[in-house]
Amino acid sequence: MRRAVLPGSFDPITNGHYDIIKRALPLFDEIIVAIGVNNDKKYMFSLEDRKKFIEDTFKDEPKIKVATYEGLTTDFCFKVDAQFILRGLRNPADFEFEKAIAHTNRFLTKLETVFLLTAASTSFISSSIVRDVIRNKGDYSKLVPPTVKF
Repeated sequence: MRRAVLPGSFDPITNGHYDIIKRALPLFDEIIVAIGVNNDKKYMFSLEDRKKFIEDTFKDEPKIKVATYEGLTTDFCFKVDAQFILRGLRNPADFEFEKAIAHTNRFLTKLETVFLLTAASTSFISSSIVRDVIRNKGDYSKLVPPTVKF
């Protein structure tokens, strides 16, 4: 079974995340959307809300699982028997950052990272932009799946 882990904070899930996940479905037998917990980070949405947003978004897709984890992503991958880490790339800065992590992960653990480029229509969307729109009472509905409501 080809199992991939898509790690992130998903605070909240965006249409960019959604696009990457949907386009990755034909590549893998299962994709685990893994919400990493970083106790040093202040989140806008609770872990339960973030998990529910994702579960509701993909409720009709049996190949998508949602989990939470603490610690190293690679340790989580071994725990769930995933062979791949899935990452989306929006721009050259993302690539440089993710490339270093992917090289380190492969060097230390032999795990492969699969990169998908975001669609042009979602490449400008980030969770931090969405949070800024929400904080300033803007219309965020075009930036996130319809399940992201609060």
